[in-house]
Formats: sequence, C-alpha cells, structure tokens
Amino acid sequence: MDLNLTKGVFKMRFPEKIYTLILVAFVSACGSAPDKMGNVDLNKWRGDRGGCNNVRSGQKADFKAIEEELKGKFADDIGKILGRPDIHQLGERNQKFYVYFLQKGPQCEDMKSRSEAEKVILKFNAVGLLSEITYQTRPL
Repeated sequence: MDLNLTKGVFKMRFPEKIYTLILVAFVSACGSAPDKMGNVDLNKWRGDRGGCNNVRSGQKADFKAIEEELKGKFADDIGKILGRPDIHQLGERNQKFYVYFLQKGPQCEDMKSRSEAEKVILKFNAVGLLSEITYQTRPL
C-alpha cells in the first residue's frame, strides 16, 4: 500500500516539476537585450537602422573587438543583441546571412537599392550558429 501511495505522490509531483521547468525556460528566454558588449553601445547600434546616422561606423573598431564573443551564438540571440538586420538573406544549405550597414548610402532612401556603403555580414551555419563575420563595400 505504501508503494501505491508513493506512485500517487510521484504522479502528482511530476507534472508540477515539468511546469516549473517550462516556466523557468520561458522566463530565461525572454531576457532583455544587453545595453553594451565590450565598448559597443548596443542601444545606439540598434537605433542606427541602415547605418543612416553613421553611428555604427564610429563603433566599427569596437565591434571588431567583440567578434569572437559573438561567434557561436544563435541567430535569434544575435537579433536580440544587434537588433533586426538591415538585410536578411538565405543561402545554400540552410545558411543565413544578416547584413548591417555601417555607413549612410542609397539604402537609406530605399533599402532595396544596391549600395556600396560599408556593411558587416554575419554568416550563420545550417544549425543557426554565427560562424563568420566579414566586411565589404561592394553591392549585394
């Protein structure tokens, strides 16, 4: 009889544990974006959509200093940290590319315009981890 009582207690507590774990996971996933990473002011970075205010260009050296810290993070986490990318492209084999413009250019008038403005391109592998960061000025 004690055995059945133990099973009954286990059945009552098991769902409670599951719900607690789900709640903890949900709360930790909804954390707010950081304000700073290294010397990069992420609020200013996120606020310079398209690089149109040239704020990102002034943070380029500081951004380069945090590249290794960014690598290996998931695309969703990078989106929270750096903000929505100016351009989001899908590549072969489920690769993704996030493009952030660093300086003002034709993209400020129309984001679909080809632009030679300097940009940073973040490449994500098939499982969504940031694997490579490059800089370029040629149009996409």
